[in-house]
Amino acid sequence: QLQASGGGLVQAGGSLRLSCAVSGRSSRTYTRAWFRQVPGKDREFVAAIFRSGSTTSLADSVKGRFTLSRDNAKNTVYLQMNSLKPEDTAVYYCAGSERVIYSSIYRESSYAYWGQGTLVTVSS
Repeated sequence: QLQASGGGLVQAGGSLRLSCAVSGRSSRTYTRAWFRQVPGKDREFVAAIFRSGSTTSLADSVKGRFTLSRDNAKNTVYLQMNSLKPEDTAVYYCAGSERVIYSSIYRESSYAYWGQGTLVTVSS
């Protein structure tokens, strides 16, 4: 139901834009989030956006570099990643759920739907 795309190889300092599109009932994924995972490590929260698009949350590690937006007409959420660093290298997963309490947006368990992941590689 969630389709993540836009990953690739980029040099440090470069930019990428990830997209998370939904098929089916978009109401099931009003709140969307991005998580990322490096092999051997736990999945970590990156960013989340609520239905209106006016409320977003970003992990401290990406604040000032990543921004999140959504186009509800296209049922798509975008993660714009600028000033990429090698430590941003990971598989990025899109997640969604109909309702998520703001205090729980960082939790994987808050999201009922997950995309397949897209690999972002940042070379130094």
